[in-house]
Amino acid sequence: MGKSFIRTALLALCALALVSGIAVAADSWSPAAPREIVVGGDRDYPPYEYLDQSGKPAGFNVELTRAIAEVMGMRVTFRLGGWSEMRTDLQNGKIDVLEGMSFSEERTREVDFSVPSAIVNQAIFARRDSPPVSALAELADKKVAVHRAGIMHDYLVRTGFHGKLELTATPADALRLVAAGRADYAVVAIVPGMYLIRELKLSNLVPVARSVAINRYGYAVKRGNVELLSRFNEGLAILHKTGQYDMLYNKWLGVLEPERFDWRTFVKYAAVVVIPLVLLLGTFALWSRTLHRQVALRTADLTREIAERKHAEAELRLNQQQLVQADKMAALGVLVSGVAHEINNPTGLILLDLPLLKKAHRDIRPILDEHQRQEGDFLLAGVPYSEMSVEMTRMLDEMQDGAQRIKRIVNDLKDFARRDDTGDKSAIDLNETVRTALRLVEPTIRRSTGRFRVELEDDIPNVLGNTQRIEQVVVNLVLNACQALPDQEHGITVTTRYNRTTSNAILVVRDEGVGIAAENLSKLTDPFFTTKRDSGGTGLGLSVSAGIIKEHNGTLTFDSTPGSGTTVTLSLPAASKESSA
Repeated sequence: MGKSFIRTALLALCALALVSGIAVAADSWSPAAPREIVVGGDRDYPPYEYLDQSGKPAGFNVELTRAIAEVMGMRVTFRLGGWSEMRTDLQNGKIDVLEGMSFSEERTREVDFSVPSAIVNQAIFARRDSPPVSALAELADKKVAVHRAGIMHDYLVRTGFHGKLELTATPADALRLVAAGRADYAVVAIVPGMYLIRELKLSNLVPVARSVAINRYGYAVKRGNVELLSRFNEGLAILHKTGQYDMLYNKWLGVLEPERFDWRTFVKYAAVVVIPLVLLLGTFALWSRTLHRQVALRTADLTREIAERKHAEAELRLNQQQLVQADKMAALGVLVSGVAHEINNPTGLILLDLPLLKKAHRDIRPILDEHQRQEGDFLLAGVPYSEMSVEMTRMLDEMQDGAQRIKRIVNDLKDFARRDDTGDKSAIDLNETVRTALRLVEPTIRRSTGRFRVELEDDIPNVLGNTQRIEQVVVNLVLNACQALPDQEHGITVTTRYNRTTSNAILVVRDEGVGIAAENLSKLTDPFFTTKRDSGGTGLGLSVSAGIIKEHNGTLTFDSTPGSGTTVTLSLPAASKESSA
């Protein structure tokens, strides 16, 4: 799996974890006398974690843990052993944290998970001469080797797998069983599987399905150990921002074979570094001489500069928190885009084959009708032909319409998730932008209310803006309206209109929810202000939305009465005729 895909999935929860956990952790982990933290892991799960030839802990998880310990001032000791034993030791308090554990809802009953440190693709491995498979469902009635107490063991048991499971102590043992012909298939994560095939020289094994399941993978602590978990979350966020995470990821997971050393590349990059360094040193020397002459003048301004610096540091901390949240939302977007791509492939096959099936049905129907007239009614797929002849046309049409709808939703998701770093503006149709945003949140709308009404005025002039960013604002406003409803009997109305007096295109989102207290209305667009902290709110949605609308020279206003609902009005200036042309 590509690094950009994984990085996008890893940051989706960091800001909330930092805001809610750092204050608690600061009180519980005193830098004056740090307690040694016992870190557990699997002794045979390379390249994530394993014991090397000298019996010392090694791998991506181990080096990542050391880096987190260094930036957070923690003392750690490693204890790697059998996976089942490590899970038991965590619950018994013999270890404090597992440095690598795949997420599942069932496991959250025993442990609390950190933000993900990696995304793990589960794969199916088989001998080269084995029949190909592409999904776990095709392994029914087969002998399948899996790691005991691993995430895929849990999953297969939970879903009532019908084949025979061969449980092994390590993923390497599972691959050996298949290589020796004692099992038909093995379900192992793709990166450890490829690593073990290379190291153990299991040349008769190949991955036949590379992504049958995708798991979040990160640190796990015993349920309720919030203090320790927040330290690891904070340290992981710091490594992402400093680039240390990317360096460790590329070293251990980016490729399975190291690149050969290239002297010409070394010289080129050395020159790129050395020349600016010489210029920098020369500039620094000149700056130092100038600084000595300015010391006397700077002394009088020292007090003012200290005050300005404190103010700048406060703004910097706020901007850093916003950047962390923005990076994580971008990461989630790339994850959604990747999943959408995987959905598009089978949907494309359906859309390609259905017209041919419909044509075949039209061609064969006269023959079947003639057979019915001569021989009488007959069964087709267990249904009388007199009924099937009518139902077949309807089923084929509904299948094609459904596939087209899947394709449209997936394309909307991909467009919404695509990063737009330039922020270029063009003349856009506000109504079409609203329709696209509503398709993205349609499942949430259906769950929230049975009374959703859309009234889009025709002939609204285009507005000058960025489609993706305006969609982001509409999505935020509609989701907030859904979250404000107490039940499905209360409704939401989305309308657009054109104000010819001000030449503004207007979008209004009105809900019949619980409303907002008067003292909170002026704080709605403040960063990190939220009345939904207990349900997962971060307080950044409306803040980011207000910033986007300000960039578009528009306005965002709120009107609310507690108990009577809220009305949000978005106003954007219409594009000039030159911009719309």
